[in-house]
Amino acid sequence: MNLKDEFNSVEKYFSPKIINEVNDQYVKLAKIKGEDIPWHNHENEDELFYIVEGSLLMEIENKPSFTMHKGDLFVVPKGVNHRVSSEEECCIMLIESKTTKHTGTIKSSITKSIEDQNY
Repeated sequence: MNLKDEFNSVEKYFSPKIINEVNDQYVKLAKIKGEDIPWHNHENEDELFYIVEGSLLMEIENKPSFTMHKGDLFVVPKGVNHRVSSEEECCIMLIESKTTKHTGTIKSSITKSIEDQNY
């Protein structure tokens, strides 16, 4: 599998695509541009972010925000409110438990079901 080729098939921003699975985890790709993700958390699951291309603003509730760049990795602990954004297109890889809901219990116009994320 070639990640560049896989990113070419991701057509919409904030719309993760499952590309594989490892045990009880999904490996997902997403493109981020803009500020459409609502504040949310994943009550029972950690969420791993890896920046493949571009830069991503990571906001964690009650903590200073920080910018992640190509090659950076960060794990948002379960139960922690967070949101991400990017001024320019950013390509990310996510590793999440299969039970992780896209925007937690928060529903928004960008929220995707697991069926909408299938490869």
